[in-house]
Amino acid sequence: MKELGNIALVFGYLSLLTVGGGLAAFPELKSLTVDSHQWLTFPELLHFYSLGQLSPGPNMMMVASVGMWVAGPIGALLALVCFLLPTSLATFSVGRLWNHLQAWRWRFAVQHGLGAVSVGLVLAGGITMARGAVTSPFYAVIAAVVFGLLLKTRINPALPILGSGLLAVLAWRLLAGG
Repeated sequence: MKELGNIALVFGYLSLLTVGGGLAAFPELKSLTVDSHQWLTFPELLHFYSLGQLSPGPNMMMVASVGMWVAGPIGALLALVCFLLPTSLATFSVGRLWNHLQAWRWRFAVQHGLGAVSVGLVLAGGITMARGAVTSPFYAVIAAVVFGLLLKTRINPALPILGSGLLAVLAWRLLAGG
């Protein structure tokens, strides 16, 4: 029962950090689920996040998987509701208020400030994820090549994802001897 309360607190809190998307909350997600509560290992969290990226719909639906891992179906439902509800209510409330503040002289500054915060949070999420995923020079080269391709070309992101996955499987098979 205590874990259900912790799930509600953790995912309700994380919900409010998703300015800029789910990746913005990833460093704190790692800190709380791996370091503080020890519900998962870092590789397990990366696997859940990766599955969320591959699945249709919002990638942060993966919080249901974490809740399921910790406390079964009730934990999955609780994690999902606690992750989605606070942000949904805040967005609805601020959206209604924002329309009333069209002439407010600080509106432009707030918008640009939140944009900078979003970029910073997403960058921190990417760095945190890279620390767990780039575990050898081989994976560092793959990450650098994919990053360069996505930065310099208009290539569909699915292609380097598939290519790097196939390359990793091939390398694993060659190293495993099979």
